[in-house]
Amino acid sequence: MREAFFELADVHFSYLGKFPALCGLNIKITQGEKVAIIGANGTGKSTLFLMLDALIFPDKGAIKAFGRDLKEEMFNDEQFSRFFRSKVGFVFQNPDVQLFCPTVREDITFGPLQLGVSGEETRKRLDKLTAELDIAHLLDRSPHQLSIGEKRKIAIASVLAVDPEVIILDEPTAGLDPLTTRHVIDIIMKANLDGKTIITATHDLQIIEEISDCVHVFDRNKRITRCGNAGEILADTVFLQDNNLVHIHKHHHGTKAHVHPHNHTDHHH
Repeated sequence: MREAFFELADVHFSYLGKFPALCGLNIKITQGEKVAIIGANGTGKSTLFLMLDALIFPDKGAIKAFGRDLKEEMFNDEQFSRFFRSKVGFVFQNPDVQLFCPTVREDITFGPLQLGVSGEETRKRLDKLTAELDIAHLLDRSPHQLSIGEKRKIAIASVLAVDPEVIILDEPTAGLDPLTTRHVIDIIMKANLDGKTIITATHDLQIIEEISDCVHVFDRNKRITRCGNAGEILADTVFLQDNNLVHIHKHHHGTKAHVHPHNHTDHHH
């Protein structure tokens, strides 16, 4: 049996106590799994990710991480905080939230050094990631000088440098060209082959078959309405339409109307 890394039971969360963001969420994520989270804007995906990264905590219900009840006060304990931060890495949708050092090199090495990884081991990890991600030419540049695709790669590298067991990615391909999208997916897939648990939120339905074993769909009630494999869910056009994940375009060819579903790849939270 694979270990359950996260278990959420009847989790509720509201912003400022009055704007519900999660309403009775139940989800279990196990070691080594590839999980995709999909849903229209405002259904709670980003809130779930903040909770999985222990940046917010439930108002009601329970969240377990690595077999332990996860509560805010546990992070006052330096030892637990370091344990959790070394296990879970979060790649935010906006890489500018994540990249704050003067150079790319410092951004990538910041996490492991903060968590007490030796300088020598940190350098080894940097060298390995530099080769794997083909980023040697970026190391001495300021993150602000990079393109969105380069920033996204560096944000992922800064998380991989910590060598976490769980990698959470919020819209990792949003705004990227097809080639950079392909690179990012390859990085995600390699991390999973290396044993990492991958949790990805995306609006790009074209990538979910590749990046997931299991897809969880959020609905407008801010809870999970369905989970299953990507093939089953993608085949159910009516379900996708009902949950605002595709919209239908009608094209007239002479006297005939053809209907084509389109997924919402251009949306951001």
